[in-house]
Amino acid sequence: MRFNDNAGLDVSQVEDRRGGGGGGGIGLGGGLAAGGGGLGLVGLLVIVLMNVFGGSGGGPDLGQATSGSGYFQQAGAGGGTGTFDDSQLQSECRTGADANTNDDCAVVAIINSVQAFWSQQLARSGTTYTESDTVFFAGSTPTGCGTGQTGMGPFYCPSDRKVYIDLSFWDTLRSQFGADAGPFTQAYVLAHEYGHHVQDLLGTNSRVGTATGPTSGSVRLELQADCYAGVWANHASTTAGPDGQVLIQDITQQDLANAVATAGKIGDDYIQTHLGSGSTDPSSYTHGTSAQRQKWFQQGYTTGNPASCNTFDTSNLG
Repeated sequence: MRFNDNAGLDVSQVEDRRGGGGGGGIGLGGGLAAGGGGLGLVGLLVIVLMNVFGGSGGGPDLGQATSGSGYFQQAGAGGGTGTFDDSQLQSECRTGADANTNDDCAVVAIINSVQAFWSQQLARSGTTYTESDTVFFAGSTPTGCGTGQTGMGPFYCPSDRKVYIDLSFWDTLRSQFGADAGPFTQAYVLAHEYGHHVQDLLGTNSRVGTATGPTSGSVRLELQADCYAGVWANHASTTAGPDGQVLIQDITQQDLANAVATAGKIGDDYIQTHLGSGSTDPSSYTHGTSAQRQKWFQQGYTTGNPASCNTFDTSNLG
């Protein structure tokens, strides 16, 4: 995947809390506990995936966090806002050409594209899209859902309607899980988080309780966010950014294959089998199996239609 050299970037959609205005390149990352505790697995890396690629209801999430989750209680519930300094991003991330050479700027470009798409999409249906800032942090940061810490993975907090990410997560994804961490895979991760924001704006979250299991509301919420990520991916190369220029171009079949492969490494069954006890417990599923996550991302991409993502209105989740 490449970015349009001539497209302008909007850094105002990012809060850089890393200190010193940030710094080009990727850090070592994590994300927040996703709504309601994990699957009882041990280890930091398990927590990373379970809260990065999951959502409310507990378990793995490219996640949605809630202040009542077990992980947040451990970290210390709180809230508040962190100070940030976007001056370095503003000086370094001006155009798509910068996104092609600077990892931080690539993330800015992806965020711009995803939000531009959903703003246009929801406007067509008569709904107003409210922008959600993405917070770059390192170590820990206050959020509306509690204290976010490195090692938990990217997450969305509905209380303050912000996405949080320690950019070092890309290194963890690559080195510990053997997944591709290129720009399009990063785009899948971020688009999933913004899928949770869309669900929040549409009130879909209210349909989800605390139950777990293969057909639980939590699983349906996560699979829908995967599908929404696929919908954006379908339109990414035609979505114009803040200045009217298309931001993303040259999405290849290999990019898509890498994103699908990554989805296959964050399913409940894969995590329990490869990072847990070696066996699976479907009753504890909160995010869906690897096959389901792959299926729903591909469904969104193939159709390009958010209406195809109604995981709450089907008995067959895949």
